[in-house]
Amino acid sequence: MKEKRIFDYVRNIDSILIINGGENQVDKTFFYLTGAKSGIFEGSILRVKPEKITIITSALEEEAAKETGFDVLVYNTVSERNEILKNAFKNDVNVGLNYSALTLELYKQLMKIIPDKEFIDVSQSIDEARKIKEESELKNLREAAKIASDSFQDFIKTLKEGMTESELAANIVYAMMKNGASGESFKTIVAFGKNSAMPHYMPGNAKLKKNDFVLMDYGALYNRYCSDTTRTVVFGRADEKQRDMYETVKLAQQESKDALKAGINGKDIDMIARKIIDEKYPGRFIHSLGHGVGLDVHDHPALSPTLDFMLKANMVITDEPGVYIPGFGGVRIEDDLIIKKNGHEEITSAPRELMEL
Repeated sequence: MKEKRIFDYVRNIDSILIINGGENQVDKTFFYLTGAKSGIFEGSILRVKPEKITIITSALEEEAAKETGFDVLVYNTVSERNEILKNAFKNDVNVGLNYSALTLELYKQLMKIIPDKEFIDVSQSIDEARKIKEESELKNLREAAKIASDSFQDFIKTLKEGMTESELAANIVYAMMKNGASGESFKTIVAFGKNSAMPHYMPGNAKLKKNDFVLMDYGALYNRYCSDTTRTVVFGRADEKQRDMYETVKLAQQESKDALKAGINGKDIDMIARKIIDEKYPGRFIHSLGHGVGLDVHDHPALSPTLDFMLKANMVITDEPGVYIPGFGGVRIEDDLIIKKNGHEEITSAPRELMEL
């Protein structure tokens, strides 16, 4: 049970308090623990014990909260919420907080409402628990990856000369939602031609021209879980340089994926891909090889040249090498993978061969 796992790395904690602020200050751990499929839960609170979860929420979210099966305490005003909060935690002395997701404003509110508590940072314990996915989470992640992969065949057909990057980005999101996504898991990246040399480029009004690189980095959201995939194609015919860039990235990804399994240091996996790319394009692979995926699209570190990170079974990570040449263009190929004891399970399946459209 998730409520037990988040206590694995802490001691002498009576309970854990998860608190949400406004829509942009909602702690994803709230959904990790409750599994709530509907609702925004602004201003809502969890009291978490190893054997019990209590949801404190407004009448606005009452039905969505009850769908989780956990105990629900409902308030209609802020003063009611504060009184319920006091009573819920009245017998607790040492209360854990997820500092990494807590704003200073919310912390000050808690200090006023329950000033007699010893607040303890349990963010590391929560992070460690969330890195290892349970079967229900893996099911959601597989479906998010499937939606993104299946959608590729739909939106790739919409490429046409003169269309804008923003237009293709809209087609990508439409295709994913048509195929079952509740939305995009992050702001979709579409980059034409030389714009593809910027890894975190935001789509604009650039128009598609013959023989352009088309880089598409996108992901589907399903039951609040994310996928994250990137494909690069050529609209027209690839020249020798474009083809070499693509094949180099493809080889780097395949060689690094082949080495993935539990017990391997992510730093060593990054080095496999980086060595292949640096032999032909030194210094042109300018980001880490991969990251964790879950309720957040960047759920945790994973494959980085500067971080010792041991991979464990049922972590879900990306593998996304790239080559970026300013003024010319870039190539990135990205897939989502579940780490297994003796290998990995690839859950994205869009074509990886160079496509000339």
